[in-house]
Amino acid sequence: MKRKTHTPITASSGNVFEDLGFAEPEEELTKAQLASHIRRILKRRRLTQVGAAELMGIDQPKVSALLNGCLANFSSGRLMRFLTALGHDVDIIVRPTKTGPDRVQRGRIQALAG
Repeated sequence: MKRKTHTPITASSGNVFEDLGFAEPEEELTKAQLASHIRRILKRRRLTQVGAAELMGIDQPKVSALLNGCLANFSSGRLMRFLTALGHDVDIIVRPTKTGPDRVQRGRIQALAG
């Protein structure tokens, strides 16, 4: 009989990059969300990496890196420009946190699909 081992489980903060100790977890999560939107658009439009590169104004190896989650060389702003090049609007909304403007609480950044 195999012995069951108990693996400790830690609740997530909701941001895997924060859980892993990244220096800028909100930025990393936003970039991952934006890249995910780009991947879905390319898949839905059945674009090749070469075709996507032409539309986004970059070379094919950069598209490959983006699709494989290698986002270190991409800023959030650059990823947003790729989305607009692919025919999508990017809206940025700035508002107080839900707890109210009188409480000091760090806000969040997220990329949502509309």
